[in-house]
Amino acid sequence: MALERTLSIIKPDATTRNLTGKINAKFEEAGLRIIAQKRIQLTKAQAGKFYEVHAERPFYDELCDFMASAPVVVQVLEGDGAIAKNREVMGATNPADAAPGTIRAEFAQSVGENSVHGSDAADTAAAEISYFFAGLELVG
Repeated sequence: MALERTLSIIKPDATTRNLTGKINAKFEEAGLRIIAQKRIQLTKAQAGKFYEVHAERPFYDELCDFMASAPVVVQVLEGDGAIAKNREVMGATNPADAAPGTIRAEFAQSVGENSVHGSDAADTAAAEISYFFAGLELVG
């Protein structure tokens, strides 16, 4: 597998319940390295820009409100096949469908409050990483 980088966001439902450390441990136990990380408070406009690919979907406004409702932790994960590995560790979007031991199976409260976001492809990962991080912040 190739060494990859992917964006991860620990969402408001998880940060408000102090789950950042437990979620980070799952990433690290899966062989992913956290090479950049920061806790930020998004505005609704910033969340809207990040999720603009979903602007025409019925859940868009609710998603933007949710992502701006409390701090999030944005991070860059690195490892062999990091994009697929991160998605495996996160589990299915719907926590009812998520495999046991995944982040969403253990921590998500609903489909909307599903604790984490992860990039879905290499081009998406590159764009998402650059939305939150400058090159000097990536220290792998």
